[in-house]
Amino acid sequence: MSTFPEKLQSKLQDRKTKNALRQLGIQNNLVDFSTNDYLGFSKSKVIFENTHNFLAAHKISKNGSTGSRLLSGNYQLFNSVETMLCEFHNIEAALIFNSGYDANIGFFSSVPQRGDIILYDEFIHASIRDGITMSHAKAYKFRHNNLEDLKQKCETERSRNPLETEIYIVTESVFSMDGDSPDLLAMSAFCKNHKAHFIVDEAHALGVFNSNGSGLIQELGLENDVFARLVTFGKGLGCHAAVILGNNTLKQYLINFARSFIYTTALPPHALATIKSAYSELGISNRGEVSHPAIIQLAHNIEFFKLELQRLKLEHAFIKSDSAIHCCIISGNDHVKGIASKLQEQGFDVKAILSPTVPAGKERLRFCLHSYNSEQQITEVLFLLSKFASL
Repeated sequence: MSTFPEKLQSKLQDRKTKNALRQLGIQNNLVDFSTNDYLGFSKSKVIFENTHNFLAAHKISKNGSTGSRLLSGNYQLFNSVETMLCEFHNIEAALIFNSGYDANIGFFSSVPQRGDIILYDEFIHASIRDGITMSHAKAYKFRHNNLEDLKQKCETERSRNPLETEIYIVTESVFSMDGDSPDLLAMSAFCKNHKAHFIVDEAHALGVFNSNGSGLIQELGLENDVFARLVTFGKGLGCHAAVILGNNTLKQYLINFARSFIYTTALPPHALATIKSAYSELGISNRGEVSHPAIIQLAHNIEFFKLELQRLKLEHAFIKSDSAIHCCIISGNDHVKGIASKLQEQGFDVKAILSPTVPAGKERLRFCLHSYNSEQQITEVLFLLSKFASL
């Protein structure tokens, strides 16, 4: 076997020195405060059985799709699921990608053109940043959730660029490493006034916000004001893949130019049937008139968690959040990993988020809340946090 390149070995050693080396974990039986399975759908026997029954009833027994959607892989189930997604998310067109990463790479590498401008929140997801680096457009970050900084940068770019320059403004409805949200109403109005295209990643809002779990954009009634909306199924829906929501022209464009869509094997039928079953469980059958019990319980748990932060006088250490993600800032990789280990030893799966994933000095414990967490579990894990961290 050939020797491993010295430059790469040096980078690994640097991570080890900073106690920031990433390693694959294993699943455990601890109390779950770490996964993105907000509604518990990944473990739902109902969804599992409904998926199997759907495939059996429609005599679908293929293990794979056989090719890309532009060649042999565009079987009928794609069309029916995308139609369902349009109805549920109140949008004209939907295009399914194999993952949220693929969707963001495909969109940002193909849509903004040379001479265009991308303005993105400094805490935007890595997949969006990677897509932006593949674009020929110029890109500038604005301070996190700071509308004034966005306005200043947008007005500067408008003044120095011709009117035909397209400006794309990018944010998330819920930020994965902070759990907070921007003022989407104000940002949407700003985009309208400045003729900018508004793009929102809703990965951590699906299943959490709105009475039917459709996300923050629909809760605020902004469906028609967003140029492109990304929704992923691997979090609140407990399955896999993602969809870009927009108008028919955007869908046609992505089919023709998004390389992560064009040059990949399409999802297998089982993946699509699971998405269909998960949405049915979420409430598409009654069009969201009655919230799923898991959505109601998750909302209760989020409020209870916040009340416990107040009671235990921990609020000051946490980033303000109304989502299922709550982060406690504990500086230093060694320090935050040590506290996470103590919580895990007591039976609670709470993960440390280290630099360089987050900025140095902003390392944190990330608490993900679920419909299946009990009040007793929430109270106990926060009590232990106050004991171990001396916050």
